[in-house]
Amino acid sequence: MNREYAATNMRILRPASLSRNLVLFVIPIALSTYAGTACRSTPPAPPPVSPDTWAVVDGREIKRDDVEKAFRRARDSSQPMSPEEETSAKLGLLNDLIVQDILLAKAASLKLEVPENELETAYGNAKKNIADAEFQQEVSRRGLTPADIRDGLRRELLTEKVMSQEVGAKVTVTDQEVSDFFNANRAQFNIAEEAYHVAQIVVTPVRDARVTNRTGDDAATPQAAVAKVQMLMERLKAGADFRDLAVGYSEDPDSAPRGGDLGLVPVSQLRQAPPPLRDAVLNKEAGAVNVATSNGAYALVLVVAHERAGQRDLSMPEVRDGITRTLRGRKEQLLRTAYLTAVRSDAQVTNYLARRLVEAKGAMPSAPLAAPGTR
Repeated sequence: MNREYAATNMRILRPASLSRNLVLFVIPIALSTYAGTACRSTPPAPPPVSPDTWAVVDGREIKRDDVEKAFRRARDSSQPMSPEEETSAKLGLLNDLIVQDILLAKAASLKLEVPENELETAYGNAKKNIADAEFQQEVSRRGLTPADIRDGLRRELLTEKVMSQEVGAKVTVTDQEVSDFFNANRAQFNIAEEAYHVAQIVVTPVRDARVTNRTGDDAATPQAAVAKVQMLMERLKAGADFRDLAVGYSEDPDSAPRGGDLGLVPVSQLRQAPPPLRDAVLNKEAGAVNVATSNGAYALVLVVAHERAGQRDLSMPEVRDGITRTLRGRKEQLLRTAYLTAVRSDAQVTNYLARRLVEAKGAMPSAPLAAPGTR
């Protein structure tokens, strides 16, 4: 835990301004957890398709316009891109949209729906701290409409519901597993020095090379970082769970999958940390969340507990609850990866854009291409 804390130090996250708020409408879940595709028998080749058809998923088309809209929602115009980078980004978005399409079909089979009031709440949260006129101007500048934004949110919420029902609801942690973990790691619960149990949500003002949070959200500018921090603090004040926000939005690839958990940090180590981070923890009450900033980066720091030196055991609720959260997080991450891999490999997918790029040696082609076999 201490090593992880030292590694993160002030590597705090990246806030999402309007740019990042709009990115939330693109891909609702951490599709980056999908590890690849599997081979399967090839059915008879379908007929040629239009250049505007970039993929077909179980007979459902994903059009060029679908990817272009996703690209306009996600792109930070302040960051110039080469033609190759732009094409690569669109190829990645298409792969994400393929998995999203599969999950939306699953939502329909499960009869999952998004109530109108839930959609309006999400829409309001997305534009929070942004004036209506400014929000509309940015939406229009990206060639989008409010209907596009709502549709993106609806798709996001539906896929979240699928993952909650198919993954989250199926994760259980037994008393025996908690006991086994404690016995195998008993030394970790013998606290030799006064320490603070700390969690963080990191927001950085630059584009990160590796984002592992559930939503794929990544603030890429100082303005986006400020807006993202404001949004997160507002959600915390409204009662949102810190762990859920860390999993969904933290830009620290190491701690985000663990809900931002940094474990126990000894007081001696905290005293050597950068002053903003040190002051956000020392002498703070359990449950307090403070914002630390350094060089344009931010960390929302949660004091989970203040621990005195001594041996802990399973009779202490904080010990049992902490182990349960750790084990649940591990299981959920594994099941999530397995589920996404399984549904992707079970689908009949033809990625025409990828095939065309191979045929055109990396150039973005415009001519029709005879349909290849699936995957």
